[in-house]
Amino acid sequence: MFFTVSIKDVIDVFLVALILYYGYKVMKESRSVNIFFGVLVFIVFWIFVSQILEMKLLGSILDKLVSVGALALIILFQEEIRKFFYTIGTHQRVRSILQFFKKQNAAQKQSREDIMPIVMACMSMSKQKVGALIVIERSLPLNDIVRSGEVIDANISQRLIENIFFKNSPLHDGAMVISNKRIKAAGCILPVSHSMNIPKELGLRHRAAMGISQESDALSIIVSEETGGISIAFKGSFKLRLTPEELERILTEDKY
Repeated sequence: MFFTVSIKDVIDVFLVALILYYGYKVMKESRSVNIFFGVLVFIVFWIFVSQILEMKLLGSILDKLVSVGALALIILFQEEIRKFFYTIGTHQRVRSILQFFKKQNAAQKQSREDIMPIVMACMSMSKQKVGALIVIERSLPLNDIVRSGEVIDANISQRLIENIFFKNSPLHDGAMVISNKRIKAAGCILPVSHSMNIPKELGLRHRAAMGISQESDALSIIVSEETGGISIAFKGSFKLRLTPEELERILTEDKY
């Protein structure tokens, strides 16, 4: 007996392999890879019992477990599933296709007048070793992050930024969110990254900055309280030990 393989079958296998690869990649980063393999073993066993051996009783029981288990897996892996679809949505080719249907890019490029107060505040806080975490919203809204802090909705000001991150300020431990060229909120809570690739000498502010950069396209500016170093986190990667001039150039040129 010979099997005929069509182009549709090849595409089918390729797409399944691609989904499994991205699923494995997301699970590996979230340290859930063992659960991922466990689910795969269960699916293979279910197909073998119900489709190949055609065991009606055991197959019907497994069918019920699969129907209920699908909902359980969605609840259990909601963060991983969200990150999986975010990875697809932020892929360069996908974003270029989406931008074709848009009249303009939703990400608003910051003007020099908006950037300089941020750069000057970071330079001042760096000299005084005042810790700070500033998140600049781009195309993806950060409304849930804004709601976790104190809404300010003020013009971007060097003095206001420094006052918020002053050591005795009640909002200095959280993150500041800048959106639509305004300081939207301060004292905001960010998701913390658990990536093992983050250098151990970097603190909680850097992990929080990495966390929001992995879940959105926002750019985060970090001023280290220990060293006074200025860093940025964007798309899951760091640029460390920046000078004020480098920070200004990156923000001005929008080359994150």
